[in-house]
Amino acid sequence: MDYVNGNSSSKTAGKPIICKGAVCRKAGEALVIEDVVVAPPKAWEVRIKILCTSLCHTDVSFWKMDSGPIAVHPRIFGHEAVGIVESVGEYVEEVREGDTVIPVFFRECGECRDCKSTKSNVCTKFAKYSSAMPRDEVGRFTDMKGEPIHHFLYVSSFVEYTVVDITSVVKISPQMPVDKACLLSCGVTTANKLLLCEGAGIGAVWKVARVEEGSTVAIFGLGTVGLAVAQAAKQQGASKIIGIDLNPEKEDIGKKFGVTEFINPKSCEDKKVSQVIKELTDGGADYCFECIGSATVMQDAFESSREELLLDGFITHEVSFRDINKAFEYLINGQSLRCIIWMDNFMGRQ
Repeated sequence: MDYVNGNSSSKTAGKPIICKGAVCRKAGEALVIEDVVVAPPKAWEVRIKILCTSLCHTDVSFWKMDSGPIAVHPRIFGHEAVGIVESVGEYVEEVREGDTVIPVFFRECGECRDCKSTKSNVCTKFAKYSSAMPRDEVGRFTDMKGEPIHHFLYVSSFVEYTVVDITSVVKISPQMPVDKACLLSCGVTTANKLLLCEGAGIGAVWKVARVEEGSTVAIFGLGTVGLAVAQAAKQQGASKIIGIDLNPEKEDIGKKFGVTEFINPKSCEDKKVSQVIKELTDGGADYCFECIGSATVMQDAFESSREELLLDGFITHEVSFRDINKAFEYLINGQSLRCIIWMDNFMGRQ
């Protein structure tokens, strides 16, 4: 087998890469930094060079789990991250080598009933849980003895290179600070996204976002949940309520619920939706509600927001990859919200 060192300047596409991974060999024990072989991506897959990742309570919960069908070892945890596309498999057109991306465990195939629905964001094309890749149920990690290492939530970001399905990849702007972008993979976005898709559009406006009188609101998707958001935003006195939907019939429907401006992305010509929204709101909407359950639309919503989102406040610690077990200590001891784990170029920030 022609292996390539992940830190070398050799062309790596199409070849297995040997790199460092933080492997959990036994439940509850410290992760071990060791050499891992990462296979090249197959069809509809992307191999990503991880720039930084962070630790979530979900990682810790599964790390502690020592019994049951989903407690498998050895395993590479991690599901909040940002990285650069190293190579892509056959049929991948959405991203290419060099793109900055975030892997997301909430997949979007764009084809199944739930992905097409405005009321759900739980893709049902693939199994809800697997310790390997979703299409062939085979892992892409092995140790230096050739033994398989299990995946986690279709992401496994505690490794220098990982392979994910294209349905779990979102391209982002390379100008966005990667430590902030890392949080969009799960923690900062998941709560609101799930709340909206559970039919709590009104509650999201009143109790979560607490939209103020005179603020501007952008709503992506004018299904039942999106219309509920519009109605609540109107009741809260929002000065401008922008509805975004591909269905032109939603314009008149939306206005009945409080939408003041309507955008059909197909009619934006050469402009991005986020650019149109920023022009309408003098720099970006105060609140953006993603009511579709689409990873791609999530990025559009983020780019349409006014730059006042305090992502810095979620980052309480930063460590190097070699010190990844410190991140576990910080979280378990209640000292941390999110600890950014830098794969390289760590500057010693605390």
